[in-house]
Amino acid sequence: MPDSVALLHVPALSDVAEYAYAANVEPPARLVFTAGACPLDAEGRTVAPGDHAAQARQVMANLETALGAAGARLTDVVKTTVYVASSEQADLVKVWEVVRDSFGDHDPPSTLLGVAVLGYTDQLVEVEAVAAIRMGA
Repeated sequence: MPDSVALLHVPALSDVAEYAYAANVEPPARLVFTAGACPLDAEGRTVAPGDHAAQARQVMANLETALGAAGARLTDVVKTTVYVASSEQADLVKVWEVVRDSFGDHDPPSTLLGVAVLGYTDQLVEVEAVAAIRMGA
Protein backbone atom coordinates (compact mmCIF):
# COMPACT_ATOMS: atom_id res chain seq x y z
CA MET A 1 0.00 0.00 0.00
CA PRO A 2 1.52 3.36 -1.00
CA ASP A 3 2.31 5.88 1.77
CA SER A 4 -0.32 8.21 0.32
CA VAL A 5 -3.18 5.79 1.13
CA ALA A 6 -4.49 5.23 4.65
CA LEU A 7 -7.24 2.73 5.43
CA LEU A 8 -9.18 3.74 8.51
CA HIS A 9 -10.76 1.30 10.94
CA VAL A 10 -13.14 3.26 13.15
CA PRO A 11 -13.23 2.15 16.79
CA ALA A 12 -16.47 4.11 17.36
CA LEU A 13 -18.31 1.78 14.94
CA SER A 14 -18.90 -1.94 15.25
CA ASP A 15 -15.91 -4.19 14.55
CA VAL A 16 -18.24 -6.80 13.01
CA ALA A 17 -17.38 -5.55 9.52
CA GLU A 18 -14.25 -7.14 8.09
CA TYR A 19 -13.00 -4.06 6.24
CA ALA A 20 -11.96 -0.46 6.80
CA TYR A 21 -14.75 2.08 7.02
CA ALA A 22 -12.89 4.75 5.05
CA ALA A 23 -9.72 5.43 3.03
CA ASN A 24 -7.73 8.62 2.44
CA VAL A 25 -5.88 9.26 -0.82
CA GLU A 26 -3.49 12.21 -0.52
CA PRO A 27 -2.37 14.71 -3.23
CA PRO A 28 -3.04 15.72 -5.83
CA ALA A 29 -6.52 15.28 -4.34
CA ARG A 30 -7.51 14.07 -0.93
CA LEU A 31 -10.37 11.65 -1.39
CA VAL A 32 -12.25 9.64 1.21
CA PHE A 33 -13.95 6.38 0.18
CA THR A 34 -16.32 4.82 2.69
CA ALA A 35 -17.46 1.24 2.91
CA GLY A 36 -21.21 0.84 2.89
CA ALA A 37 -22.60 2.32 6.10
CA CYS A 38 -24.97 -0.19 7.67
CA PRO A 39 -27.80 0.16 10.21
CA LEU A 40 -25.69 -1.36 13.01
CA ASP A 41 -25.39 -0.18 16.59
CA ALA A 42 -22.04 -0.12 18.45
CA GLU A 43 -22.44 -3.81 19.36
CA GLY A 44 -22.98 -4.82 15.72
CA ARG A 45 -26.72 -5.42 16.00
CA THR A 46 -29.05 -4.39 13.18
CA VAL A 47 -31.33 -1.61 14.45
CA ALA A 48 -35.03 -1.24 13.66
CA PRO A 49 -35.75 -4.50 11.76
CA GLY A 50 -38.51 -3.90 9.21
CA ASP A 51 -38.29 -0.08 9.34
CA HIS A 52 -36.62 1.38 6.26
CA ALA A 53 -36.66 5.00 7.48
CA ALA A 54 -35.26 4.21 10.95
CA GLN A 55 -32.50 2.11 9.42
CA ALA A 56 -31.69 4.94 6.99
CA ARG A 57 -31.31 7.34 9.95
CA GLN A 58 -28.86 4.93 11.67
CA VAL A 59 -26.99 4.45 8.40
CA MET A 60 -26.54 8.20 7.94
CA ALA A 61 -25.37 8.60 11.56
CA ASN A 62 -22.82 5.81 11.00
CA LEU A 63 -21.76 7.39 7.70
CA GLU A 64 -21.14 10.71 9.45
CA THR A 65 -19.01 8.90 12.07
CA ALA A 66 -16.95 7.12 9.41
CA LEU A 67 -16.46 10.35 7.42
CA GLY A 68 -15.51 12.20 10.63
CA ALA A 69 -12.81 9.63 11.38
CA ALA A 70 -11.32 10.51 7.99
CA GLY A 71 -11.54 14.26 8.59
CA ALA A 72 -14.55 14.70 6.30
CA ARG A 73 -18.17 15.78 6.70
CA LEU A 74 -21.36 15.08 4.82
CA THR A 75 -20.81 18.39 3.02
CA ASP A 76 -17.55 16.94 1.60
CA VAL A 77 -19.38 14.02 -0.06
CA VAL A 78 -19.24 14.07 -3.85
CA LYS A 79 -21.03 10.76 -4.59
CA THR A 80 -23.25 8.26 -2.80
CA THR A 81 -24.71 4.90 -3.63
CA VAL A 82 -27.83 3.97 -1.66
CA TYR A 83 -28.91 0.32 -1.48
CA VAL A 84 -32.41 -0.62 -0.31
CA ALA A 85 -33.45 -4.24 0.18
CA SER A 86 -36.89 -3.99 -1.38
CA SER A 87 -38.70 -4.32 -4.68
CA GLU A 88 -41.17 -1.61 -3.65
CA GLN A 89 -40.44 1.86 -4.99
CA ALA A 90 -42.19 3.41 -1.97
CA ASP A 91 -39.51 1.86 0.30
CA LEU A 92 -36.76 3.36 -1.86
CA VAL A 93 -38.44 6.75 -1.64
CA LYS A 94 -38.67 6.53 2.19
CA VAL A 95 -34.95 5.82 2.40
CA TRP A 96 -34.06 8.47 -0.15
CA GLU A 97 -35.98 11.12 1.81
CA VAL A 98 -33.91 10.36 4.93
CA VAL A 99 -30.64 10.38 2.98
CA ARG A 100 -31.52 13.57 1.14
CA ASP A 101 -32.64 15.34 4.31
CA SER A 102 -29.39 14.35 6.05
CA PHE A 103 -27.44 16.29 3.44
CA GLY A 104 -29.57 19.43 3.79
CA ASP A 105 -28.77 21.90 1.01
CA HIS A 106 -25.77 19.83 -0.12
CA ASP A 107 -26.93 17.51 -2.90
CA PRO A 108 -24.18 15.26 -4.21
CA PRO A 109 -24.81 12.91 -7.15
CA SER A 110 -26.34 9.65 -5.98
CA THR A 111 -27.43 6.26 -7.20
CA LEU A 112 -30.46 4.66 -5.52
CA LEU A 113 -30.88 0.92 -5.98
CA GLY A 114 -33.40 -1.69 -4.93
CA VAL A 115 -31.61 -4.97 -4.21
CA ALA A 116 -32.73 -8.46 -3.19
CA VAL A 117 -30.72 -8.75 0.03
CA LEU A 118 -28.00 -6.99 2.02
CA GLY A 119 -25.24 -8.47 4.17
CA TYR A 120 -26.52 -8.43 7.76
CA THR A 121 -29.59 -10.15 9.21
CA ASP A 122 -32.64 -7.84 8.96
CA GLN A 123 -30.63 -5.17 7.08
CA LEU A 124 -32.70 -3.05 4.69
CA VAL A 125 -30.42 -0.06 3.93
CA GLU A 126 -26.76 0.62 3.10
CA VAL A 127 -25.07 3.81 1.88
CA GLU A 128 -21.54 4.21 0.55
CA ALA A 129 -19.91 7.55 -0.18
CA VAL A 130 -16.92 9.25 -1.75
CA ALA A 131 -15.83 12.55 -0.26
CA ALA A 132 -13.30 15.11 -1.49
CA ILE A 133 -11.43 17.30 0.96
CA ARG A 134 -9.80 20.52 -0.15
CA MET A 135 -6.04 20.53 0.24
CA GLY A 136 -5.11 22.11 3.55
CA ALA A 137 -8.53 21.29 5.06
